[in-house]
Amino acid sequence: MVEPRRSIRARTVRVTKRVLLFILVVVVVLLGAGTIWNAVALHHYRSLAGIPGKIYQVDGHGMQMLCTGSGSPVVVLEAGLGNDSTIWAKNQPALSKVTRVCAYDRAGFGWSESVPGVRDSNAISHELHGLLEQAGITDPVILMGHSIAGIHMRKYAAQYPQQVAGIVFIDGSTPQQDKYFPASIEKKQAQFVKILFPLVEVATVTGVLRAMGQCTEVAPGAESYAAWIKADTCMPSQIISVEREMKAVPASGDESVHTGPFGDMPLLIFSQDPTMHDSRLGDEGGKQLSVIWNGMQENLKKLSTNSRRIIAKGSTHYVQVDRSDMLNSEVTKFIEQVRSGTVSPQNGTTVTE
Repeated sequence: MVEPRRSIRARTVRVTKRVLLFILVVVVVLLGAGTIWNAVALHHYRSLAGIPGKIYQVDGHGMQMLCTGSGSPVVVLEAGLGNDSTIWAKNQPALSKVTRVCAYDRAGFGWSESVPGVRDSNAISHELHGLLEQAGITDPVILMGHSIAGIHMRKYAAQYPQQVAGIVFIDGSTPQQDKYFPASIEKKQAQFVKILFPLVEVATVTGVLRAMGQCTEVAPGAESYAAWIKADTCMPSQIISVEREMKAVPASGDESVHTGPFGDMPLLIFSQDPTMHDSRLGDEGGKQLSVIWNGMQENLKKLSTNSRRIIAKGSTHYVQVDRSDMLNSEVTKFIEQVRSGTVSPQNGTTVTE
């Protein structure tokens, strides 16, 4: 006897539901196991690595800073958005042969505790000032920062001008820079961030990134920081800190847009290679953004009558990683320039190295 078609369809639906339920249960179990695995791995690596530097209490919250080398002026390293003090693995050891170098973690990153409130340039500058006071660093320092740190450093220099001897911008952001981007690029960037953050957060928490080998990668030349890098990668809490600081970018831009010029304060500006386009925006969008960004980098020279710019050939946004040897060499010259109070013979120039 032939089974009625309706009965076959009903049985197929039941089997399909059971298969889908089984798959869902397997996925939930795997994600749960991945979450536990990531947490255990982080605990393991952080226990092995220990704290890179020293924890200082600033406004009741712990902030981590690693200082190496000796001499003055002290170079203070400020990481870009989403990074912490370990990003300077290819720079701090080399520069420490010339002077004292201190790399710190902003609140919520690395080994520094998260703090409540808006994460704008006002708050970050205030905390850095408190950190340096707690560490006994009272003489004028050289601020050296990457990306969004360009905005924070400008605010700090305007707020504490007597405590800054010079600034090194590494492909530094410009206050209110988004206003210079075409609407089409702004829309693509916003969509990218809107999609990317939830995906990265889920992939991090559930251990997917760790399973892909993304949590234990150590760039060549950064081996001396390997334990700290592994202990501080794929931390779910840091994604929240990135989001908080990113949401405060408009406020940070408003706070720093009127900073400068800084007279004859020594400035050294490193910029990425303009030919290294952002592929996420498509070929034309990437080229267009590169032209605008290159122009803003050139305008940074106007912040001082004692400034020069270096375009790092073949480098992406992370010049301190891609062209560390060149950067370390040029910053060493810059330190000597600040130390001696002289003006570089290349003052006012833009060169490609």
